[in-house]
Amino acid sequence: MGTVLDSHFLALTALVTVGYQLLFFIITALLRFDKVTDFAGSTNFIILGILTLALKGAWHFRQIVLTLLVVLWGLRLGLFLLMRILQWGEDHRFDEMRDNLGKLAVFWIFQAVWVWTVSLPLTIVNASDRNPSVKPQDIIGWIMWFVGLSVEATADQQKLSFKNSPSNRGKWCNVGLWKYSRHPNYFGELLLWWGIFVASTPVLKGAEWLVVIGPVFLTLLLLFVSGIPLLEESADKRFSSVAEYRFYKNTTSPLVPLPPLVYGKLPAWFKVAFLFEFPLYSRGFAHDGWSS
Repeated sequence: MGTVLDSHFLALTALVTVGYQLLFFIITALLRFDKVTDFAGSTNFIILGILTLALKGAWHFRQIVLTLLVVLWGLRLGLFLLMRILQWGEDHRFDEMRDNLGKLAVFWIFQAVWVWTVSLPLTIVNASDRNPSVKPQDIIGWIMWFVGLSVEATADQQKLSFKNSPSNRGKWCNVGLWKYSRHPNYFGELLLWWGIFVASTPVLKGAEWLVVIGPVFLTLLLLFVSGIPLLEESADKRFSSVAEYRFYKNTTSPLVPLPPLVYGKLPAWFKVAFLFEFPLYSRGFAHDGWSS
């Protein structure tokens, strides 16, 4: 078992990830300084990608491309989130954790699991001896990554500009891509990581296909745990009494960007089945005939 783990860098990447996140957990716990949390998560991906590529030393074209894609994503997101939190001054996610070491530890453990799991496709590609020629899956995966990163970066910048404008204080973001999706940044992130998985498939064999756990875990996380549900609940508490917000929510897709005129006319069952409009996102909010 140890040989299998080592040959695929699974044990190594787990140890590096735990150690890296533990370091930042200690900093956060001792100094009550949580401004580097997202930076620690994003840069961990960069470390794992470069480390596994260098240790294997094969330098196959596919390995280099996928590592470069993950590094670019990590740098972009890590620097963006760091600059944003330094500008805003505090991370409200930690309001209930700063004085509770147990809750803080759970958060950092979960972040370590997130990094290691989502990195699995790249880890296995970088550990592989197989080097087939470029396949259609590679091209499709790279395109998915490019579109996903473009959507995520654009949405992040649009929301930051919106919130930084004094005239928008106390409003929800409904400009640019946010006209077509309530969470376009998450759509972009999911698309790019599914792209990384698709581009990894030409080298996968046997049990290595289990790396699909990476994008599946990320999808479940954003759809049901710490992504959309928390943000929807927060927005509903602030704006559910505002008619314009209720109209926005009823006519705007939760994830997949769609024209509001199209989305607003779709039946509720179709939205739930194919567009992720789960009742979970509307607790206490009357939505197209539902109420909790």
